[in-house]
Amino acid sequence: MTQSAGDFSQQRDSTITLAVTSNVKAPALSVQTQFAPTISTGRRTTKDSDQPVKPATVPTLEHEMRLWQQGFIAVAGIDEAGRGALAGPVTAGAVILPPGSAYTGIWATVNDSKLLKPSQRAEMAEQISEAALAYAVGSASAQEIDEIGIAPATKRAMQRAVTALTVTADYLLIDWVRLDQINVHQESLTKGDQRIVSIAAASILAKTTRDAELISLHERYPAYGFAGHKGYAAATHLAALAQHGPCAVHRHSFAPIRTQHSLFDR
Repeated sequence: MTQSAGDFSQQRDSTITLAVTSNVKAPALSVQTQFAPTISTGRRTTKDSDQPVKPATVPTLEHEMRLWQQGFIAVAGIDEAGRGALAGPVTAGAVILPPGSAYTGIWATVNDSKLLKPSQRAEMAEQISEAALAYAVGSASAQEIDEIGIAPATKRAMQRAVTALTVTADYLLIDWVRLDQINVHQESLTKGDQRIVSIAAASILAKTTRDAELISLHERYPAYGFAGHKGYAAATHLAALAQHGPCAVHRHSFAPIRTQHSLFDR
């Protein structure tokens, strides 16, 4: 059954490949109460665009602060990148801030990865890895997405990222998704990557990790231009698909690839 790039309809579970990095820092002891303001702009952006867009809101520590005050120590923000692409993996990041972190430095700078330039994401990813109490990244391949569908693949990538954390999370703040198979307190939040610092940080790690993999895939499959569009449905990507057909790292269950002959079938 053909599925669209953004389809989150009923799917099955899968086995997911995993890429992991982690870092541990000693937790801070005090809890600060400084939050960023909300800024209304009315501007919108296309998902995973490489063009910076002025954010409609600025992420704050409000949710993390509330949970720290309730006694939770390891609050993990979770987000994905690549769910809507036609090629490559779906990748999830998980980030735990040191409890009591102040709204300064990198935590006052992060935002939804889609709203940042690639150079900004790269710099912030390095700062996040240095400042986080713990972080991890998990991914599901295009082949696995074809086998079980994008919804469970995204969830499993998130589950693997959470499992890979070197500090066990006691609360999850997740952008859009619920992870019912993980027995941890959690919240699913709309546009969490634009509202919550830890989720925004996770979105940056997920995006930079996935982008690096697509750049690597470009070297193996240069005809498709993966380094530029990162597997999304850009005009140049669709033109390459029309000319060459899909390759091994395309999602063959996604339209319009489902109806095309593979490069290897010719």
